[in-house]
Amino acid sequence: MYKGKTVSVVMSTYNERDSIRQCIEEFFLTDLVDEVIVVNNNAVEGTNDEVLTTKAKLIFQPKQGYGYGFQMGLASAAGDFLVMCEPDGTFIPSDIEKLLVYTDVMEVVQGSRTSSTHILDGANMGLFLKYGNFFVAKMAQWLFPGAATSIGDCGCTFRLFSRASYERIRPYFQCGGSAFGMELSLLCLRARLSMCEIPISYGPRVGQSSVTGNSWQTLQLGFTMIFMVIKHRIEEYFNNIF
Repeated sequence: MYKGKTVSVVMSTYNERDSIRQCIEEFFLTDLVDEVIVVNNNAVEGTNDEVLTTKAKLIFQPKQGYGYGFQMGLASAAGDFLVMCEPDGTFIPSDIEKLLVYTDVMEVVQGSRTSSTHILDGANMGLFLKYGNFFVAKMAQWLFPGAATSIGDCGCTFRLFSRASYERIRPYFQCGGSAFGMELSLLCLRARLSMCEIPISYGPRVGQSSVTGNSWQTLQLGFTMIFMVIKHRIEEYFNNIF
């Protein structure tokens, strides 16, 4: 709990068996987290056993996709603040306090992995990923000038929503795949939610990523995000849903 408000952490897992238990336990050790929701999105064998040794709530989403997993997890969470995080060892759970500090003045707080001083040794954040994320984020910021917010990392999962901000954008979720994080940022920009971005630590992944571990898939995801930005700008021009 944080300042009298409950905090839910949501994770979707596919190939994080070897890191997920420690991630869950470290979130509870902060004494800020009231519940952890883990969505088994066709996860590798043994993942359930790891989760069931913790206090996390385990649910299942057979429809494959990063977005589908997190959408189910967010919909199942009960907290006043909803925090998304990947349980692959790249994020430090104690950084949740950095996100919560800004909730007095912000509806949405995004983490940023692109600050050089916060990229840990061995992290998968080379120049291509770092500046690719930065470019797409700045493109979105430029195309939605009325949002009056600055973002520099469009692909970071570790982010926080107030309950009200989540409920406002929830009806418009469409992406079930790896670009769901980009869709979240764009919906926040379109809804003109108060949003900020803060540097968080980013470390090496435990195991192999199904997306960023493959250069071709990473490139495809980048183009998908670019087209998504353009699509949302056109949609807002012709039909402002907020």
